[in-house]
Amino acid sequence: MVAGAHRTRAGRMVRFAIVAACIGLGLFGLWRYALATQGVAILDRFDRLVGGTVGTRLALSGGSYGPLPAQRVDIVVPASPAGPRPVIVFVHGGGWDSGSPAEYHFLGRAFARAGYVVVLPGYRLTPDGAWPHMLQDTASAVGWVHDHVASYGGDPDRVFLMGQSAGAYNVVMVALERQWLGRAGVADGFVKGVVGLSGPYDFLPLTTPSAQAAFGQVRPAAITQPVSFARGDAPPMLLLTGDRDETVKPRNTASLAAALSAAGGQVETVTVPGADHRDTIIKLAQPFLRDRRVVDPVLAFLARHGGASAPVQAKGG
Repeated sequence: MVAGAHRTRAGRMVRFAIVAACIGLGLFGLWRYALATQGVAILDRFDRLVGGTVGTRLALSGGSYGPLPAQRVDIVVPASPAGPRPVIVFVHGGGWDSGSPAEYHFLGRAFARAGYVVVLPGYRLTPDGAWPHMLQDTASAVGWVHDHVASYGGDPDRVFLMGQSAGAYNVVMVALERQWLGRAGVADGFVKGVVGLSGPYDFLPLTTPSAQAAFGQVRPAAITQPVSFARGDAPPMLLLTGDRDETVKPRNTASLAAALSAAGGQVETVTVPGADHRDTIIKLAQPFLRDRRVVDPVLAFLARHGGASAPVQAKGG
């Protein structure tokens, strides 16, 4: 009778485990579907639900760095007023045809908790944002940071650029080709480092509709490619990618890194095993910060070049 009771209890435990696994798989499937259909906006909602806003403050929402509707800026800062703090200007991805600063407050909160003032600028999207407008806007946003970030507790002597996907293209390109920041009144040396996550840097011929819409009208096409402007005196760069990225192939990172190294520039590369294109942004939101293979190399790079040293902590991590 005792043995029968044990078997009954064991059977219930097995059934419970099966049901729990099915629920877990269902929730994971729902999460992936939501991410695919709603983009990164759901990351912000999920991050807020899991991690909240403790330790951070939205210092500016829907501010303007220019007269156009897309030239908007949000700023997330540490809750503590101590400063001045190093600054990250993060430019969002989205294939140059989608995305907005408000969707990336989760990233602002993550790095604000590590001691950064995080500036989230928008930029014109295609068709209005076709080359060179996305670069003009990104450079103008950096110029605005130069003039105004001290008012939000930021240190204008410690400004870093960071972007993911199309945003990585924008920040790397304005850091390499001097004309863009120069036209915005930003002198050489203002940008202390650049972080590119899953960025397209050497992507000719143009094979995707988004790239064709953004760059298809430019002749010669090579002037749209960051690899064409590699130089030895560029700001130090960290180029991070996933080895399973089928959207922007890792060869982009390898090609630009090789060109920068050949020119005598400072460049570091990180390839995250098993990561696809979206993982380099997903792993900067709660609760996915527990996988530190993206955030730790970024924080270490920034710290080596004058950034903050406080770690980004995952909730419960």
